[in-house]
Amino acid sequence: MLFLANYIPDEKVSEIRQAVDIAEVVSETVLLRKAGKNLVGLCPFHAEKTPSFSVSPDKQIFHCFGCGSGGDVFGFVMKRDGVSFVEALRTLAQRSGIEIPERALSPDDQRRLKERDTLFEINRLALEFFCGALRRDPAGPAALGYLNRRGVGSQAIEAFKLGYAPRGWDTLLGFMTERRIAPVMVEKAGLAVPRKDRSGFYDRFRDRLIFPIFDETGRVVGFGGRVMDDSTPKYLNSPETPIYTKRKVLYGLQRAKDRCRVLGSAYIVEGYLDLISLHQAGIDNAVATLGTALTPEHIRLLTRYAGRMVLVYDSDDAGIRSAQRCVELFWKEHADFRRGDVFREDQADTRILVLPEGHDPDSFVRRHGAEAFQRLARSAPGMVSFLTENAVKRYGLTAEGKIRVVAELRGPLAAVNDPVAQAFYVQQLAERLGVPEAVILQGIARRRPSGPSSVSGASEPAARPAALAEGGERFERRIVTMMLQFPEMIPEIIERRIVECFADGPMKRLAVDIIAGGHRSGIPVADLLSRVEDAVRRQQLAELAMSDEVWEPKGCRTLLTRFIERRRKKVARRSLQQEIEAAEKGQD
Repeated sequence: MLFLANYIPDEKVSEIRQAVDIAEVVSETVLLRKAGKNLVGLCPFHAEKTPSFSVSPDKQIFHCFGCGSGGDVFGFVMKRDGVSFVEALRTLAQRSGIEIPERALSPDDQRRLKERDTLFEINRLALEFFCGALRRDPAGPAALGYLNRRGVGSQAIEAFKLGYAPRGWDTLLGFMTERRIAPVMVEKAGLAVPRKDRSGFYDRFRDRLIFPIFDETGRVVGFGGRVMDDSTPKYLNSPETPIYTKRKVLYGLQRAKDRCRVLGSAYIVEGYLDLISLHQAGIDNAVATLGTALTPEHIRLLTRYAGRMVLVYDSDDAGIRSAQRCVELFWKEHADFRRGDVFREDQADTRILVLPEGHDPDSFVRRHGAEAFQRLARSAPGMVSFLTENAVKRYGLTAEGKIRVVAELRGPLAAVNDPVAQAFYVQQLAERLGVPEAVILQGIARRRPSGPSSVSGASEPAARPAALAEGGERFERRIVTMMLQFPEMIPEIIERRIVECFADGPMKRLAVDIIAGGHRSGIPVADLLSRVEDAVRRQQLAELAMSDEVWEPKGCRTLLTRFIERRRKKVARRSLQQEIEAAEKGQD
């Protein structure tokens, strides 16, 4: 990209891009199928049932016609992993066995990447230490006994790399010191805490079962610790670090993602042991949140692998409150992810499973088995049904209670973008409450958002090229597409000063990007995208580049001639109008 030109040569970026196949990289996340010259699949960046995500193996680019995401292989890895361009470049370079010289990176990038490498190494060593302590520490047998009493077998202990943190105050620190890891870096990894008198550090995890937390690629990013008695806090988790952000990580995803992709569905639970218990029972498409409520980032991450979700909660008050908050997320915070379409037809498969009283996922599946759990999940209500029943339980079916139920559900129902789905939900609510549908619809009309920005402050989505193709921009759009698809015409476009005739706007900026990026010299579209710094313009270029239109010189010149003639007539009309206005003013 342009802002890296001073550090990483374009030749090195191109070398890395040519060494990887975007189709192979994308297929690790998306199930792709052949569709003409391209490959299509469900978009990993927004939830959908009909594939709108397309990959061009020939051009080495991707584009989603649903959410507008697009770019080259670097852009895909950046968006998928939430990393910078340099980190995406480095990931793909390592995959291809290509070295990036340190001098090719800016000092800040060198420092940041070195720190990340060190933190990953510290976590790897800590995992080795905790797993070893479970087997060798004097208190290890007690920890194993606790796991066995909780129904966690040896295979699960090995699969999830469970461990034990010894009682000592600095046992892990001593282990790290022997390996020349500075205590301050152990603290930065979240594994040590400064003493109050600032005289040193002590281990964060002591006398606890340890649950390592992996990212989706299998790297250890943090740890969770659980006591084995009634002391508090029961759970202690790693703080956020440069490599660990809890709202972006799901426990168990590195093991569950393949099954989620195959089955098209996922269970989301709230605890380590709940998750492990489900996997032991054969429900291996389950993941867990990490001491936080479900977040938009979690959903965005999981929808790369599963279109259907079952959110599982305990039946106690805390569980119900968690379920309520989660559903609210789908029409408030989650609105940005949906681009305002909060409840759509593809959300009908998102279900809320509140377990029978006295059970959590662990206890239920151990007592009743996986089949009973899955049977309950299939009969679990969707989000609107859950909201309705939850509100009815709280307010009752008195006249006043019905008024309060309708008032509470007007917001989410107003956010339903699909008219058929909305009509179904309104009918469902009207029948449940015994009130006319018209009453509910009137309330919805008053609450209906005017656009995505009115739902929980979601920002206006970036303008898409398709939305800009009306009127005069129709010709400009086709010319820009021609420049991408048939760059042999670019010298003639420059000679005839076509771009200078464009109206100031997105198409003119894209045309300038194409010329400045050297596309006329035969530079591939994927290379061109890497040279465009603005993310919105990269997406617009990717969409235009995915066009299958066939271009030939005669048709191209005809298009250019028609554009010039149209522009000439427009200028003439404007000039005539100005003369008329001037004459009228003179008569006054």
